[in-house]
Amino acid sequence: MTYIERSGIKAFIHVFAESSQLGNVCRELSKLPEVIDVYEVTGEFDIIAVVATPGISEFRRFLRDKILRIPGVKSTVTSIVLHTHKRDGLELEE
Repeated sequence: MTYIERSGIKAFIHVFAESSQLGNVCRELSKLPEVIDVYEVTGEFDIIAVVATPGISEFRRFLRDKILRIPGVKSTVTSIVLHTHKRDGLELEE
C-alpha cells in the first residue's frame, strides 16, 4: 500500500472527450504520473481515469492544470473514493 492509498485522495474521473480526439486524450492521460488506470468505456462517458494525489488541493490543481488542459477533453465528472470495500477480488477490513 502506497502513501497515497493510505492518506491521500483517490478518484475516478469520468471524461467526456471529442470523438476525433479520443485516442489522443487516452494517450495524454496515460502519461500523467497521478493517473493509475485509463479505461475507454461505453455509456454516458468516454473515458474513466483512476487517479491518486496526496491531498484535495493537489487534486484540484491536477484537475484544473493537467486534465482540463488536454486537447479534446470537453468536460469531466469526478467521484472521490470515500472507502474501499473490495479490491482485486479481496474484501478489505474497515
